[in-house]
Amino acid sequence: MTAMSDVIRRGILRMAAPSAALALMVNAGPVFAQAPEDILTYKGQDRAQRLIEGAKKEGQVVIYSAMIVNQAMRPIAEKFGKKYPFVKLSYWRADSEDITAKLSAEVRASNVVADVFEGTGVGEQMVEARLAQPYATPAIEAFPVEYRDPMGMWTPTRLSYYSIAYNTRMVPTDKAPKSYEDLLDPQWKGKMAWRIGSATGTPLFLTNLRLAWGEEKARAYFDKLKEQKIVNFGAGSARTLVDRVVAGEYAIALNIFAHHPLISKAKGAPVNSRLFDPTASTAATMGVVKGLKHPHAAMLLIDYILSKEGQEILLGAEYFPADPKVPPSPMLAPVVPKTAGVPENFVGPDKLMKYTDASEEIFRTLFR
Repeated sequence: MTAMSDVIRRGILRMAAPSAALALMVNAGPVFAQAPEDILTYKGQDRAQRLIEGAKKEGQVVIYSAMIVNQAMRPIAEKFGKKYPFVKLSYWRADSEDITAKLSAEVRASNVVADVFEGTGVGEQMVEARLAQPYATPAIEAFPVEYRDPMGMWTPTRLSYYSIAYNTRMVPTDKAPKSYEDLLDPQWKGKMAWRIGSATGTPLFLTNLRLAWGEEKARAYFDKLKEQKIVNFGAGSARTLVDRVVAGEYAIALNIFAHHPLISKAKGAPVNSRLFDPTASTAATMGVVKGLKHPHAAMLLIDYILSKEGQEILLGAEYFPADPKVPPSPMLAPVVPKTAGVPENFVGPDKLMKYTDASEEIFRTLFR
């Protein structure tokens, strides 16, 4: 059993059964007779009309997402509802690992509530656990090829870039590390932290350098980095870790979402981001659950989130839209590698699946 599978298994034990309200709502609705896979992959010219006709009969759609409720999910539900008033959109928000765990429990119990899933790391976990199924949407044609899945198991919704965060009262900007090598400076020993328990935390930091530098150079660097006694932070999210940096508990945080410090900085907090060469990036992904009950409405929702209108909602929620035609906000643009002139290393879901287990083993061997 892989380490990522262990995460899913442990999460299942933590998660309760789907909420009674959602289960009652879904079980009460009609099940459309057409096989889900038929409409999920349909590409005919009458696709849009078929989706609408089928969604009217289904009447609802459920998404489990890691997006912030007030900033993203509620606006999506409101505007999607105005566009398709015959579809009731319900959502449940949780971290990616918990979403995968809950969906796994639903599929195994043959009581699938969700139709669509979304989050950073969710796509590869769902594919590995064989809980997702392929689908096709014309909306993906607007996205760069490197952000697409050739197997059609997921589509990207938003991008994430990773950097260090540093407390500007403890670390003046001109003294802050400018490269991975600078992290080896003895002055930072015991003053840095990174997030554990997430595929986009410590494993991504290690995977990024393994891919960029090769195994031999990366391992030699990790052997030196372990002497810095980095704090393994497992008491909250990546956002929580940035808050700890703001509070002065740690001088530096490694591999956090690069935009989080900028949001806090704009509010007057003593924190900032700095990109390193190469900057790791990932994509939050969206897909459909095996055994979903509302395939037509699910595809309408996926099309909507990937549309210009949907991507602009994510922009307003302070995310980085995956559609290159929807540029990031001016406040967040400084941590976009292309804007900052820093090389980017996109670690797609396929690479996360391939490298995460080995990176977790390196972490356990050297940094535990």
